[in-house]
Amino acid sequence: MRRRIPVQAAVAALATTAAAVGLASTGLGAASASTASATRLPTHVFAPYFEAYDTTGGSPSTLSQESGAKYLSLAFLQTAKAGSCVAYWNGDTSTPIAKSSFGSDIAAIQAAGGNVIPSFGGYGADSTGTDIADSCTNVSKIAAVYEKVFTTYNVPRIDLDVEANSLTDTAGINRRNEAIAMVESWAKANGRNVQFSYTIPSTTTGMTSGEEGIVSNAIADGATIGVLNMMTFDYYIGTKQNMLADTKTAAADTVSQLQTLYPSETASKLWAMIGITEMPGIDDYGPDETFWKDQASGLLSWAQGRHLSTLSFWALQRDNGGCPGTKGAGTCSGIGQPTWYFSQQLEPFTS
Repeated sequence: MRRRIPVQAAVAALATTAAAVGLASTGLGAASASTASATRLPTHVFAPYFEAYDTTGGSPSTLSQESGAKYLSLAFLQTAKAGSCVAYWNGDTSTPIAKSSFGSDIAAIQAAGGNVIPSFGGYGADSTGTDIADSCTNVSKIAAVYEKVFTTYNVPRIDLDVEANSLTDTAGINRRNEAIAMVESWAKANGRNVQFSYTIPSTTTGMTSGEEGIVSNAIADGATIGVLNMMTFDYYIGTKQNMLADTKTAAADTVSQLQTLYPSETASKLWAMIGITEMPGIDDYGPDETFWKDQASGLLSWAQGRHLSTLSFWALQRDNGGCPGTKGAGTCSGIGQPTWYFSQQLEPFTS
């Protein structure tokens, strides 16, 4: 996506199994007590992004409780430098993948009946070669990092946010998908429930040809992508947009594209693969791309009617009216609104 923020976005995975292409979960079967893993996410889940690099306004668990958003997408994980095979939160070596880094917050969210979706990549990582799949040339090591996230935090889904240079790094794309397939095989052997989502930029008419190529490569590599999460903002078209209408068009066109990639799947199953991430308020382009308060209820009812998988927005720290008229701010939406307005409007999607 084109978000101009230090580190960015949500990862999401998409692919196929021999039995069922494009299903919303890997269907690995029951786990034994000794290998029991995270409870699957709800079939329909609202999981706004939390900017893990900015906790000045509160921790993930605090803002989850205050906002009422029981599920969060936690962004981002990346390497400290290009060429490394070790991932850290925000690429900061002081916050490794360990319970000492966000572990207590994740446990508190889980204890309250929610969960967290750790996200790899984002604009910052994807434009500097520090997404793990772009940085590391060893597929087994990439897979081991994904597995470590699942086992350390006992989460059911990993999000892969692919934007900027990561959209055209064909070697990284293939390594990422091969690693997904490897982790899914590991999970099946160990009785774990895992799922991947891919988060990608969206045009108002769905995926670009390059993004379709990522999905096609996932299919070829035998990777199951549970959710294709479209970032329906930052279009930079140059005209005044109706962001809700654009979301609906982008999603419908994406489903048509997926039908070509997955010709044996029903339209309902393809819609069930779709995730939508909005940017409430004024996005990075400016006022002509504003998602307004009165569009939230329309988004909810449309997403419920289409039985989408996931609703999200960038980002939880922005869900307040602290900076009217400001575009792309990290800590406020740029429009007049009550604090947690969008969280409270969209939380009912979780079911």
